[in-house]
Amino acid sequence: MPSFAANLAWLFKDMPLANKMELVATLGFKHAEFQFPYEVDAQVMRDMLSTNNLSMSLINAPAGDYAAGDRGIAAIEGREDEFRRAIERGLEYADAIGCRAVHVMSGVVEEADREIAVSKYVDNLKIAARLAAPAGIDILVEPINGVDVPGYLIQRATQARAVMAMVDEPNVFLQFDAYHALVNGEDPCEGLRANFDVIRHMQIAGYPGRHEPGSGDDKPTEFFELCDTLGYTGTIGCEYVPAGSTLEGLTWASPYGIG
Repeated sequence: MPSFAANLAWLFKDMPLANKMELVATLGFKHAEFQFPYEVDAQVMRDMLSTNNLSMSLINAPAGDYAAGDRGIAAIEGREDEFRRAIERGLEYADAIGCRAVHVMSGVVEEADREIAVSKYVDNLKIAARLAAPAGIDILVEPINGVDVPGYLIQRATQARAVMAMVDEPNVFLQFDAYHALVNGEDPCEGLRANFDVIRHMQIAGYPGRHEPGSGDDKPTEFFELCDTLGYTGTIGCEYVPAGSTLEGLTWASPYGIG
């Protein structure tokens, strides 16, 4: 049976974090993910996770200025020093809270700059991987569709795998989001089969709308059954926008002991 991670940024959005953690644990979650947890002191975060018997499956490295349009800086020329500080902060935080996977966002680039951006991303992923290795932390690359994030450098799993091959570090893996695959017109089950050997974390959402799994044309039951068939032992992050109440929307997860 798949193991799900409650996304602490997207679910129960208006609830204080301490209450949210207590609730998701009560609802049956054993894991959490949190893109940018840095406003919370790492020791406070660790204590909250421990109190609620939760493990943090995934965080993102700091990704620049979101309000200004940044969606990662690892592929952006001229921001190498900023990236080094960001990945060091992300890895320090991850290690402090016991998280063993850090997603490094590439960033948004102009089409004319893509070749340079790919080279820069490869260089910075090498740095990230080598800094992460002593702590046993994996560095993850996630394809993010170009509809929701126009100009994002890595939009498809094939692109991610090409970058990973160039990085050629043993702790660099794929973060596979079924929603992004669907937006790209791809079959998530086929993507899972094709990339299972390099996947270390997954995420799920309904399509279209990015609401609860199964709220649209997506087929989460088929996807989850394939996870079991293939022997996936990682977690699946619930990174979706609840259509209404998060709690009422969790009916999709009741067969898996959540809710």
